[in-house]
Amino acid sequence: MLKVTKRSGREVPVNYHKITQRLAKLASEEPALDNDFVDPSKVAQSVIGGLYDKVSTEEIDNLAAEIAGSMIIQHPEYGKLASRILISNLHKSTPNCFTEAMVILFNNVNPKTKEKAPLVSDEIIELAIEFEDEIDELLNDCKKDYLFSYMGMRTLMKSYLIKSDDKIIERPQYMIMRVALGIWKNNWEEVVNTYNNMSNKLFTHATPTLFNAGTLKPQLSSCFLIQNKEDSLDGIMSTKWDVAKISSLAGGIGLSIHDIRANGSYIKGSGGTSKGILPLLKTYNEEARYWDQGGNKRKGSFAMYLEPWHADIETLIDIRKNTGAEELRARDLFPAMWVPDLFMQRVAEDGEWTLMCPNECPGLSDVYGEEFETLYTKYEIEGKGRKTIKAQDLYSKITTAQLETGTPYMVYKDASNRKSNQKNLGTIKSSNLCTEILEYTAPDEQAVCNLGSIAVNMFINEKKNIYDFDKLWQTAYQLTKNLNQVIEVNMYPTKETKKSNMRNRPIGIGIQGLADTFAMLKQDFDSEESFKLNEDIFETIYHAALTSSMHMSKDFGPYETFKGSPTSKGILQFDMWDKGDVIRNKGRYNWNSLSEEIKKFGIRNSLLMAPMPTASTAQILGNNECFEPFTSNLYTRRILAGEYIMINEHMVKDFIEEDIWDKELINNLMANNGSVQNIERVPQYLKNRYKTVWEMSMKTIIEMAADRGKFICQSQSMNLFLEDASVNAIRSMHMYSWKLGLKTGMYYLRTKAAKDAVKFTVTKNSLKAKTEEERLKEEIEACSLENPDSCDMCSG
Repeated sequence: MLKVTKRSGREVPVNYHKITQRLAKLASEEPALDNDFVDPSKVAQSVIGGLYDKVSTEEIDNLAAEIAGSMIIQHPEYGKLASRILISNLHKSTPNCFTEAMVILFNNVNPKTKEKAPLVSDEIIELAIEFEDEIDELLNDCKKDYLFSYMGMRTLMKSYLIKSDDKIIERPQYMIMRVALGIWKNNWEEVVNTYNNMSNKLFTHATPTLFNAGTLKPQLSSCFLIQNKEDSLDGIMSTKWDVAKISSLAGGIGLSIHDIRANGSYIKGSGGTSKGILPLLKTYNEEARYWDQGGNKRKGSFAMYLEPWHADIETLIDIRKNTGAEELRARDLFPAMWVPDLFMQRVAEDGEWTLMCPNECPGLSDVYGEEFETLYTKYEIEGKGRKTIKAQDLYSKITTAQLETGTPYMVYKDASNRKSNQKNLGTIKSSNLCTEILEYTAPDEQAVCNLGSIAVNMFINEKKNIYDFDKLWQTAYQLTKNLNQVIEVNMYPTKETKKSNMRNRPIGIGIQGLADTFAMLKQDFDSEESFKLNEDIFETIYHAALTSSMHMSKDFGPYETFKGSPTSKGILQFDMWDKGDVIRNKGRYNWNSLSEEIKKFGIRNSLLMAPMPTASTAQILGNNECFEPFTSNLYTRRILAGEYIMINEHMVKDFIEEDIWDKELINNLMANNGSVQNIERVPQYLKNRYKTVWEMSMKTIIEMAADRGKFICQSQSMNLFLEDASVNAIRSMHMYSWKLGLKTGMYYLRTKAAKDAVKFTVTKNSLKAKTEEERLKEEIEACSLENPDSCDMCSG
């Protein structure tokens, strides 16, 4: 007879009924799972088949959770059961109070050296003891842990909850409390505000903050923007040293290299000639591999920004290509275009384009708009360019590389500068790793941004089927305060990062769950109602963030470089989009009054809005990523925590209401790779509601980005998606984004073939030939979704 090893070490015979009873109890706890769709005994039967002699109760729970998680395709309620199993198991193996957990982490011992190696700071221990009773009452036995989804829990357990000797010590609520205390210290009122917002899944801080708040190295920032200090040995090596320090502390980096002299340029000091940017790119490629983020958690990530007039531009465009000589590639870097309007104009006019060396044609990266055009054409007239080509030829090289690799990114230099609240500081020279941060840099200032995202699907009053803008406003107001406070408590990797952040105090607020919001309100993603709600949500967040920042400025004064900025003159983001009159007269809020208050009292933060990718944090909170449409309604998701089946729960709910959810529909869904468009039983209104991004016009995505752009003072990480992509389609998308005035024209280009090379057919005969488990794995694999190169560090 098989035996089970209990947590006490006692061995007892396997009892099928006890396993079933435990699962049934978890399923019946409030809110009870729907027993019309969830059968705990089925899970228990599969668990029994996977047991071995002296298996531990903890392993039984893990197996039960995996089995229930794999059954999510039958109904999302199985995912909720899987989550409950994981959480219950975690609670049994972790300390019962926050203070005890923090003490264990503080007293952590390095298993190799046997020396004490604290995982949390002295300050966290002191605060945990000081507020022990209040914390215990607030956490309420960590009942809110049960709000997390199965995949959310798996993600937290894999990468976020702190372990000691490879054993998880934290619970999700402990992590949230650690973050709240790490940010606000002994300001108990704000600790409570932060904890309540995060535990109710209204907003989350970015991954570095979740990782590092309350630890010995509280590096809480996500994004760093750096320009090469000088085109000299000292300047290049000093910059590389700073990049290594930042990367080792889990920072993603955007680096502008416009002023590095081109291949063949004269070097005055040696009398020789430069080899251009390629050797530099190769060294940064290896640096990214070596100086990984946070100690082997993830390789470093650097985006390399270059303007298209640079004579070595083709070298950068091709560095990630799969073909060509290996010595010309640097595939661990992310190439990014910093595109002036003049280049796009020359493309549109089928004009010529001159490539130049910054050593021979200095100052081009320091100006934008008319000043750039004047200087650039002056160098052309003087014959200082290296060579002249058709602008369309270079444009084709860019789009061809994007078709093959998804990069280079496209960010528009002039829109980024014209519409910046930091334009009084000087010319902005790059974005960040994920194209949503636009901040001023200088040799002695390395820009930093602290991120957080609001789960916009949490503000629906489902009883009235209306959106609660007042609650959204209050949440954005609080998150603004939190991100401002992160600036104060943050550990800065370099003196240049601290100087920049303290002078300019930028923050980045983003969102997640926009597609969930539309689905919950029973709106098509591309409907007029959704376009309007998209604008209203961002107008609300921007108004709340500005108000919060203005109130903080009343108390602490404006940020140091406020004077001379557009906001100091009452000019807000939508005014710089030529939409000022429309928003001020027809918007949701009294913008004129707020502008006058800002002119009088200032604001605490130079920048506020920056919708970022939310790759990991959206998985933690159980939402669709950032502002993107659903990429599929059924797929496997591969992340750091593993590979998991995902299904669109909103769709399943609607199908159940329509009384069409059954095994036949599941098979049809798998056979169609998660698309509902060719399934006859699905009503047209649901086909419209659950179109995937591959089935939408990119015009919708771009126009929606432009609509919310009026309220985004930094930029947004906008991916574009093309099925059966062509160079002409990519060219057209870029031109449309540029003409609409977007700052970021494209983060990644996601492509896929119109038809799968291998199609798994679902028939009665094929079902008989395979076990249920084998069939499920193959069919889900056929509609799998990977998110390559997603930025966990920028995940707000």
